Amino acid sequence: MSLLDEIYEAVVNRDRDRVIELAKEVVSRSIDPTEAIEKGFKRGMEKIGDMFAELEIFIPDMITAADIMNEGLDILQPVLTSRGVKAQGKILLGTIQGDVHEIGKNIVKILLEGAGFEVVDLGRDVNVLTFIDRYREIEPDIIGISALMTNTMINIPRVIEDLKKLGVRDKVKIMVGGAPVLPDWAESIGADGYGESAKDAVKLAQEWMS
Repeated sequence: MSLLDEIYEAVVNRDRDRVIELAKEVVSRSIDPTEAIEKGFKRGMEKIGDMFAELEIFIPDMITAADIMNEGLDILQPVLTSRGVKAQGKILLGTIQGDVHEIGKNIVKILLEGAGFEVVDLGRDVNVLTFIDRYREIEPDIIGISALMTNTMINIPRVIEDLKKLGVRDKVKIMVGGAPVLPDWAESIGADGYGESAKDAVKLAQEWMS
């Protein structure tokens, strides 16, 4: 079994000690941390999500798995940061109003920070007006908005429309993502881009800032 598969298994089994041990091994063996995140940690959490949907585990189990994953990601973050280029740009990030999912967003955040971006994370269930208020406060280069539920993604266009009303839409790039979000929909609402995975989001942000 590969190290990435071992990370996947440890996350799924919610084995905190093993996750920490494997994360340290990623660092000591100079393995690409983005690969460990995408193919180990993230894949493990996706399986956790599937298990929850099938009622094989329950909310406390999901919270435990997420906490364990974050401990592993904390170990990888210094390596990601050391590889990044400082001050590539400033990104305002958040999960849209009504949506409490943020595992994917958190992975995007750590990869963006590792690539040298300054990330202001608003968290989950972020009110549309909060995006606008914080934009006015910090004037980011990019706003990243995620949605994991189809009934909350309809709030994303409201952020774009409010930026237009403010007269600043052309001064900021809008990136959207999440399970129900598709490229055609992103284009139809006037977003500048769509990230299918965390690595795609980082690549897109780098292209914009170059």
